[in-house]
Amino acid sequence: MKLNCSGKILDLSQSQVMGILNVTPDSFSDGGSFNRFDDAVKQATQMAADGAAIIDIGGESTRPGAATVSIDEELHRVIPVIEALVKEIDVPISIDTSKPEVMTAAVEAGAGMINDVNGLQAPGALEQAAVLNVPLCLMHMQGEPRTMQQAPTYDDVVEEVYAFLEQRIEACTAAGVARENIIVDPGFGFGKTLAHNLELLNRLARFRDLGVPVLAGISRKSMIGKITERDVGERLAGSLAAATLATWLGASIIRVHDVKETVDAVAIAMATREYKNY
Repeated sequence: MKLNCSGKILDLSQSQVMGILNVTPDSFSDGGSFNRFDDAVKQATQMAADGAAIIDIGGESTRPGAATVSIDEELHRVIPVIEALVKEIDVPISIDTSKPEVMTAAVEAGAGMINDVNGLQAPGALEQAAVLNVPLCLMHMQGEPRTMQQAPTYDDVVEEVYAFLEQRIEACTAAGVARENIIVDPGFGFGKTLAHNLELLNRLARFRDLGVPVLAGISRKSMIGKITERDVGERLAGSLAAATLATWLGASIIRVHDVKETVDAVAIAMATREYKNY
């Protein structure tokens, strides 16, 4: 399967790595590291060189307890970086936002994918995404970033997340979004306990039944810290293990901070999964 991301192709015939670029001062792992323009462009360029198939740029932190950011501030953070990168690198750019105004400006600047942690539920987001006609990722989140980890509860986390994503896919196609442009993300860490996250990872293959590519974003998250008792800067090994498992279980996109190492891990998992082709 190949996605046309504003003229740049994302080939999902095998699992691919998405590099995370947070141009924010307060993201949970790399907040403040790349919120200067030159640092952001340098980091994205390096991730592309290291094998990232797509770069996901976000201008608003969605960590638990994160404060909201105005439209103008988010635009100020992301648009100059997108404009620079579309000229510098060959891989597609994704915009990580829930605001339709930012989606529009980002695609006009050259972004070729929308990655929305809110599943296009903000007023006007779904309609605008349909007009923009680029691939999009729908994520599940229980609650909102400021409160989502206070007391998340489910009767069956996998089936409830599945049902939500199925409903959002139906809403998108009803609004005119081509089904082949839709990706889903079960939303590890977004309104889930450690037990919920582990069950989602264990049963990740279930989401392939939706008939669209699956994105898994587990890199450096608190679930890894709770299991390994490692601080956020010491979670590379755990993140690689999670990326390998997600690839084995059928995720098409692995969203990570540590691109070079994850590309190798994904390659081993893919070779093992597809060993008859070697």
